[in-house]
Amino acid sequence: MAGRVKKVERPQENWIVQLYIIEITKGLLITARHFFRNFYLHIAHAFGFKKNVRAGVVYEWPEDPRPVSHRLRGRHRLTKRPDGSPRCVACYMCETACPADCIHIIPREVPDPFIEKAPAQFYIDYSRCIFCGFCVEACPEDAIRMDVFDFHLSAYRREDMVIDLKGLLEAESSIEIVDGKPQIRFRQYGYTGLRKVLYTGFPSRIPNAQVSLSQE
Repeated sequence: MAGRVKKVERPQENWIVQLYIIEITKGLLITARHFFRNFYLHIAHAFGFKKNVRAGVVYEWPEDPRPVSHRLRGRHRLTKRPDGSPRCVACYMCETACPADCIHIIPREVPDPFIEKAPAQFYIDYSRCIFCGFCVEACPEDAIRMDVFDFHLSAYRREDMVIDLKGLLEAESSIEIVDGKPQIRFRQYGYTGLRKVLYTGFPSRIPNAQVSLSQE
């Protein structure tokens, strides 16, 4: 049975449509509708009315970061042993489980017979990572976690989206346990601060060699 083809009649683009005056007006009306609705609701909330109707909220990023759950899958970090060495044993479980193929591990031998291997290098390509958390679930040593909430994963080049072993070990968790409850601690990074955290180990690729933290 042959498929049926439905012909769609497209509107004719005359000079009125090409001026975009009608479409711009429609967009301004939508913006104005949201503005005056939220303006009215916020005033009503201030006087104790319409508390059950939610109004739009704007967060002043980055000074006022949006609240997130402590279960959010953020940027990766590698955990350490008490002596400061990485807990990772280079077993390739996270690299094997990664569906985006963005993790690459180069192992090395260690003299400890109970560990045998450790990562000489550990790379994560954030231009391919989909933040699925499979690497965290597959790790048998609890060596990798996704609890760094800095939200500044951006770069001008793809190679600058790669974080190495040193950057993963220097990353600090954004979750603190206070009175038995998880609390999220945001660290505010400036542009140069982001580049130090994300591109540690690639100083030749950092524009203008700006590697110092501007804010913390």
